[in-house]
Amino acid sequence: MSGEILVQVDGVSRRYGDIEAVKHVSFSLRQGEVLGFLGPNGAGKTTCMQMLTGNLAPSEGCIAIAGHDLLDDPKPAKRAIGYLPEQPPVYRDLTVDEYLRYCAALRVIPRARRAAACEAAKQKCTLTDVGRRLIGNLSKGYQQRVGLAQAILHLPPVIVLDEPTAGLDPIQIREMRGLIRALGRDHGVILSTHILPEVQASCDRVQIIHNGELVLSDDIAGLSRRMQSSVLLLGLRRPPALAALQAIAGVTAIEAADDGRLRVFYEAGNDPSEALTRQAHVHDWGLYELSPQHATLEDLFVKLTAADAATAAPP
Repeated sequence: MSGEILVQVDGVSRRYGDIEAVKHVSFSLRQGEVLGFLGPNGAGKTTCMQMLTGNLAPSEGCIAIAGHDLLDDPKPAKRAIGYLPEQPPVYRDLTVDEYLRYCAALRVIPRARRAAACEAAKQKCTLTDVGRRLIGNLSKGYQQRVGLAQAILHLPPVIVLDEPTAGLDPIQIREMRGLIRALGRDHGVILSTHILPEVQASCDRVQIIHNGELVLSDDIAGLSRRMQSSVLLLGLRRPPALAALQAIAGVTAIEAADDGRLRVFYEAGNDPSEALTRQAHVHDWGLYELSPQHATLEDLFVKLTAADAATAAPP
């Protein structure tokens, strides 16, 4: 069960001259949630992350972090944020321990608590065994972990991660996903990415931004319902004329697939599978496959952004 609201974004826009990069975006994040923030390049995703972390002021609207307005009360608001940019802000010529102690001082963690804070961050990010190694000698995956450790060092309620798995190998990606899920139990996490499987693997909710506007905001269960497609894949060795298939109750359209199978589109709630099976047996059509075709997150993403682009296109 998600807890208190940690991030509240109301009607935020950002303009660069005549260009409106972000348009009236509103959303919230609660403790215990991992929110996936999806968008293609140029969609306004990075601009939103910069405004959320206080690095860029919105042209209008307001952002509250842990109850503090980011413009009117910036210091406590920013203290409540841990941020990992796409390129980890690490010093390659320092050891992991030296770097984390330096970050602890920057975060104004009391001197008596710094060693414990650094050890806790290393333990969470699986860095205990590399504390004395130079960051520049670590792999890309370990450098990402060091960047994540500095982001959570001061135990912020809100953690913002920008493309945290970029450039990692499959094993490192899986480990990073586990870290994100673990952080999501005690913090509110915003995960900005353009890698669609990351959202399904790591997030509780997802938002898609396109041309500066939110075109979708839903939880993972709702997203799954959206991806349930009213389409069947039909394989027949001796297919009849398409008119015979379209005459079956519930069928709205028939489309040929590239591999010789057919896509059967039907009315929601009126699945024609039983009728198709019966007719195939009676007329000896040689039925060898009848299966639902589920849309992927990528299909939904392309559908939403393509529809939005078509709406915005000039006549």
